Amino acid sequence: LPVEGERNVLITSALPYVNNVPHLGNIIGCVLSADTFARYCRLRGWNTLFVCGTDEYGTATETRALQEGLSPRQLCDRYHALHADIYTWFRISFDHFGRTTTPQQTRIAQDIFQRLLARGFLLQDTLEQLRCESCGRYLADRFVEGTCPFCGYAEARGDQCDRCGKLINAVELQNPQCKLCRGTPVVAPTQHLFLDLPKLEGRLEAWLERTWAAGEWTANARHITRTWLRDGLKPRCITRDLTWGTPVPLDGFRDKVFYVWFDAPIGYLSITANYTEHWERWWKNPQQ
Repeated sequence: LPVEGERNVLITSALPYVNNVPHLGNIIGCVLSADTFARYCRLRGWNTLFVCGTDEYGTATETRALQEGLSPRQLCDRYHALHADIYTWFRISFDHFGRTTTPQQTRIAQDIFQRLLARGFLLQDTLEQLRCESCGRYLADRFVEGTCPFCGYAEARGDQCDRCGKLINAVELQNPQCKLCRGTPVVAPTQHLFLDLPKLEGRLEAWLERTWAAGEWTANARHITRTWLRDGLKPRCITRDLTWGTPVPLDGFRDKVFYVWFDAPIGYLSITANYTEHWERWWKNPQQ
């Protein structure tokens, strides 16, 4: 735990996605550099906590599980163990290597959601999505393919065309097919929850100016962030019509889960919470 009067260092490494075996590039890209820094901090005698874990929710897990004839939970159990064994073999010095499919993840993610809801930072809107009536489900982008509306490629995914590289909204696909049953989906409306980012824009800009002045951001990070702000922040959807994910604790949305982009970063907190019940002393303790 953080110690009064000492230098306390919390180190995280990007959470590897669970649906594949990590290769050397994954390790070099983020894990090895964080491990090197953790070892340096310990040699300096600093109080150091180094955490990581597998990112396990989302459509990519569901897709891979279908390919391997497993449930998403079975797939995650298999690949989490593989990841842990590989990092142990490389002697990566995690203090705790966890995962995002835990009760702590559900509790903390739902608590953050409830706080956002109570403070008026969420809104509802309707999206047009492809729905397969045969399967009785809305189709996430990875569960649909069809003809690219830009280049005519016949096997474009519901999020991107692998031939021309353009991003696609699934409802724009021509001759769409459900990848689960090969049926023809229909366009149907569905209600979703959005993070009201425009409401935070002014406070965010003021905070950024203060932190940029401290000189701790790279030029590239500042440029990308300025680009987002220049175009104006837009509401961002935080829910999906899936079953594999953290459940949304709100009437009218209990058949949905949190979108993995909202859910996964909370994994850093929940993995620390699996390491120690006093996790907030690392994450909500700027004085130390």
